[in-house]
Amino acid sequence: MKTALITGATSGIGLEFAKRLADRGYRLIVTGRRVDRLNELAEQVNVPVEIISGDLSKKKECFALLDKLKEERIDVFINNAGFGVAGSFLETDIDREVSMIKVNDVAMHILFKGILQKMDADGAGQILNMASSAGLLPGGPYMAGYYASKAYVTSLTRAVAVELKEKGSKVKVSALCPGPVDTEFNDRADVVFALKGISPEKCVAEALKGMDRGKTIIVPGFGMRLAMTFQHLLPIPILVKLTGHQQKKKLG
Repeated sequence: MKTALITGATSGIGLEFAKRLADRGYRLIVTGRRVDRLNELAEQVNVPVEIISGDLSKKKECFALLDKLKEERIDVFINNAGFGVAGSFLETDIDREVSMIKVNDVAMHILFKGILQKMDADGAGQILNMASSAGLLPGGPYMAGYYASKAYVTSLTRAVAVELKEKGSKVKVSALCPGPVDTEFNDRADVVFALKGISPEKCVAEALKGMDRGKTIIVPGFGMRLAMTFQHLLPIPILVKLTGHQQKKKLG
């Protein structure tokens, strides 16, 4: 039986990935801080589930997770844990922003590198890093730190994908770049009004289809793919201003 590792599997996109991969017959290793939700997940699927609790904003817990997985063969890794902070950069809480960067970038980087090295040694595997359409844009006023954190994810994934291809590695890496998705993300980001999003089910279905096809950058939803394609036609200052206008709506 193949094994899938999913971080941030307690809700939303991570939870949906766990269910879909279980349907494909993967044994699951899931992580998150809310163990009660992970236990609920384990009861909903018909495959073995190993639960590893932890706070990925702490670097030592990221390395501890890699150590626990030392003897495992991981076939698919959904590097999903992350969250956002909304508001004026002058006013947002620095502790929450630093925690966001630690999860969205530092933890993502540590686990990406650790699992990638493991997969390369094993000769195969797939990794999906959770980015965002925000990571494909030049900036996002009123979610400035979040946009910057996701740009890191897309840039890193693209570069590593080229390195692996030139090396002849059979490991494939992708970045998932959705627009708004109807999850608990907005509550945690202190967003009052959110743009209409796609469902987690649609997001994950398109993500898995993109992974099956070996795509590096996966943008679910026709409308968002169209927007990302044509954004290059706008001068950057205008694009950033338009993005900020949309983000400001979320603050109520």
